Amino acid sequence: MNLPASAGPSPGTRALNRKRTRDTLVHAALDLFLRHGYDETTVEEISAVAAVSQRTFFRYFDSKEDVALSFQEALEQQLIQALRARPAEEPPLTALRQASLVTWGNLERLFEEVASYELCVGMPRLVDSSPGLLGAHLRRAIALEEELALEIARREGVDPDLDLRPRILVAAVFGAMHVVNRVWSRQHPEDLWALRALTLVHLDQLSTALTSDWLPDTPLTRTPEKWD
Repeated sequence: MNLPASAGPSPGTRALNRKRTRDTLVHAALDLFLRHGYDETTVEEISAVAAVSQRTFFRYFDSKEDVALSFQEALEQQLIQALRARPAEEPPLTALRQASLVTWGNLERLFEEVASYELCVGMPRLVDSSPGLLGAHLRRAIALEEELALEIARREGVDPDLDLRPRILVAAVFGAMHVVNRVWSRQHPEDLWALRALTLVHLDQLSTALTSDWLPDTPLTRTPEKWD
């Protein structure tokens, strides 16, 4: 009697196994980076902690840089998708504001999908500590700014090579978000709702900071007690 050949893993099982392997590599890499330093950690060490071969590592990531910035990549993709999903009638600044809030609102899910909160929250300090990683981070940020500017131009029906507004607007929003990240990491690194509140406050004040008189009775600050 011939028994039927054993079927291999289903596509769903293979996808789940790939995700588990990738998650294990990310967790191992970020943990080693934060404990020993980015430049001091090797792919060989990451692979050993993850209990996979270096060949397997390179199936998932091209370099240490890619795995170190995996959370940044996930955050960027969330922001791009959120902007594309905004209603066409929203003004550009409103669309960027709402897309940013949606992205920050999804942080808890990203921590579950990419790596733990404790590991991800330490990455800004790690990036600052490594010139090579900082350079990669800045290159990615510049590329993201350009992609968002092109999306704003598409939404508004303008030529970004002739109309300066899409790139100027995105650069201003990114400047505000850099301030948000610095304040949050320094004052409220364990409070995700504070991050959302800071984002709302800074983006709401962006237009005022650029176009209004800075009168003494309308300061560009709000205390935490007044955050929505």
